Amino acid sequence: MFRLLRLVNRLALCLAGLVLLCAGGVVVAVGAGWSVPSWWPYSGPHDTLLSRGDRYRWRGEGWFWPVVIAALAVLLLLGLWWLLAQFRRARLAEVLVDSGDGEGARVRGRALEDVLERETEADEGVSRAQALLTGRRRRAPAARMKVLLEPHAAPEATLARVADEALEHARDSAGLDSLPAEIRLRAARHRAERVR
Repeated sequence: MFRLLRLVNRLALCLAGLVLLCAGGVVVAVGAGWSVPSWWPYSGPHDTLLSRGDRYRWRGEGWFWPVVIAALAVLLLLGLWWLLAQFRRARLAEVLVDSGDGEGARVRGRALEDVLERETEADEGVSRAQALLTGRRRRAPAARMKVLLEPHAAPEATLARVADEALEHARDSAGLDSLPAEIRLRAARHRAERVR
């Protein structure tokens, strides 16, 4: 699910960039005096976004231009926020572990996620598990898990085993004071069995 959301986000960003690039290219072409498609609203180098009549029509309204500038500023800030959000990592890269020597050690976040997934999948009744560590490496990280259950699995017992065993072992092995977790259980689809 995380990969799908990331893919949709990147596709939307690429599409918006492509539209802006094409529009900018056509504006540059018009400014340089090159021919542009007939459907393009501006065909000459002296055409403007707002005609003189449009500009004078709103001249008497004191609220119009401040509202336009504020709306464009908000759009710019939202675009910059979205751009910066693309570079932010959702996944925790590493966890700091107290090694007892005062130096500390670093454990890769992906390694801890793999251990959580494998120990959960080893449990009877679990078909597949996905783990994601979030948070900051200097503070206690949190885990988000998705567990796909076999048709015969008991959700309550499986949830208790994941919390009491897999998460407890990960917390103890990394020397963390706590490891809060959000665990989502989902049942695997299966065909109805035929009775003869």
